[in-house]
Amino acid sequence: MNKKLLIMPVLALIGFQACKNNNKSTEEASSSEVKLVSPDFNADSAFAYTKAQVDFGPRVPGTPAHQKCADYLVAKLKSFGADVKIQGEKTKTYDGKSFQLKNIVAVFAPEKKNRVLVTAHWDARPFSDQDADPANQNKPFDAANDAGSGVAVILEMARQIQQKQPNVGVDFVLWDLEDYGKANDETQDEVTWCLGSQFWAKNAVTSGYTALYGINLDMVGGGNAQFTQDEISRQSAPDIVNRVWDIGNEIGYSSYFVKIPSGKLVDDHFWMNKAGVPSIDIIHYNDNSGFYINWHTQLDNLANIDKNTLKATGQTVLETIYREK
Repeated sequence: MNKKLLIMPVLALIGFQACKNNNKSTEEASSSEVKLVSPDFNADSAFAYTKAQVDFGPRVPGTPAHQKCADYLVAKLKSFGADVKIQGEKTKTYDGKSFQLKNIVAVFAPEKKNRVLVTAHWDARPFSDQDADPANQNKPFDAANDAGSGVAVILEMARQIQQKQPNVGVDFVLWDLEDYGKANDETQDEVTWCLGSQFWAKNAVTSGYTALYGINLDMVGGGNAQFTQDEISRQSAPDIVNRVWDIGNEIGYSSYFVKIPSGKLVDDHFWMNKAGVPSIDIIHYNDNSGFYINWHTQLDNLANIDKNTLKATGQTVLETIYREK
């Protein structure tokens, strides 16, 4: 994931709300007492979808694993009743290579005017450039959390939507070529990253696409995850940030959806906002410690995926969608 090496901390945070696994059972017990209007998000199912992606190997653009995973994702979303298409064109990365961009777009209830957009990237970064061992830094990695988890949450949401339709239409977009950016990108808006959402944004403007709001998911399956409120989300879609975090807190996931501001993260939601869709980022990040501890390392693997985090993310986003009138 990005990029985000231009991040500008906004606060020196004191008494940061550390999340511990031994609090999870208490949270989930309280969550079960809350009357949900959304279906029950199945974390076991989401974990299985994460594993299915990892089993292909690193989904690096241009590799057989990337193509096989694309076929799997398209077939799975179609099996849930979505209208699915692949969007893209030949796209150059910062290192001069060219790949066929493959954004996967899945539409539920296209006849409904009021829509919600939920997104995540599905490609894997080609190198473990943040790994502590220099010998590993040119190797691909499993990308279980930084890609797989957000996609898995979307697949489980799609499965639930097929069984019980919300009042709004739902569009899912799985971004390709998101994580192939240049480390220490000094371009304005860090344009070597998020190539899939940049392409989508241009087309969305041309086609006149609209949605009530957008929610991007990034690294939503790691242990002890904390989702802070980044600057772009707070500035571009403050009402949506407050709504999602309030719902997360209300239904028992306050240790995940922490109401703490963080710095500027140029993630896919930046380009969604550029397309006129007020959008937020749910991402494992805080200004003190940075991204998920295994970000862009060989340890971003299935062993470090936490079903509790998948549950907290998926249930909160589902509840947000199903509360739309």
